[in-house]
Amino acid sequence: MFEPLSSTIQGVVNFTWPMVLISTIIIVSFRVAYVLKNHSKFVLYQDLLMLCFIIYVLCLFQVVTFQDTVSWSSNNFIPFKEIFRYDFGSRLFVKNVLGNMILFLPFGFFISYYLKCEKAWLPVILTLIASCSIETVQMIIGRVFDIDDIILNLCGGMLGFFCYYLLSKFAKKLPDVLKSEMFLNIIAIILLIGLITLI
Repeated sequence: MFEPLSSTIQGVVNFTWPMVLISTIIIVSFRVAYVLKNHSKFVLYQDLLMLCFIIYVLCLFQVVTFQDTVSWSSNNFIPFKEIFRYDFGSRLFVKNVLGNMILFLPFGFFISYYLKCEKAWLPVILTLIASCSIETVQMIIGRVFDIDDIILNLCGGMLGFFCYYLLSKFAKKLPDVLKSEMFLNIIAIILLIGLITLI
C-alpha cells in the first residue's frame, strides 16, 4: 500500500516542482522586500506556514487542471460507485481513494489553523465549496465530474480538521517554552530541512 502511495506522491512532486520553485522564489523575495521596506515583524514559522499554504493551493490547482484529459471515464453522479470499484489496497485504490483524501487533508488543516476552528462545520463547508468548484471546472475543461471525489475530499478535509484539533488541544498542555517563537522557529527550520532532504 505504501509503495504505490509514495510513487504517486513522487509523481506529483516531479510534475509540480518547477511551479513550486518559481512560486517560492517570487513569494519569498516579495515577503523579504515587504519586511525590509515596512520594517514589519518577521516570524519564521508563521511565514513558512503561509508559504506552505500558498504553494499547496497552487499545486492543487495544477494537479487538478493540467493533467491529461480523461477519455476512458465519464461523469459520475452516483455516490460510492467509483469508490467500491477498486480492490482495497490496490494501486488504483491508493491513487484514487487515499489520494483524493490525502489531497485535501492539508486544506482542512490550514483553514482550521487560520480560522482557529473549534467545530468541524466551517471546514466542511469550505472543503465542499472548494471540491465542488474543482469537479465543476474539471467537467468544463474536458475532464470528468465525480461525486465520489467530493466525498473523499470532504473526508480528507475532515481529517485535516481533526489533525489541527488534536494538535491544538495537545499544544495547550505544553509548557510555555515549547510554545515560544524561538522554539517554533527552530522546529520550522528542522522540518524545512527534512522536507527538502526528503524531496
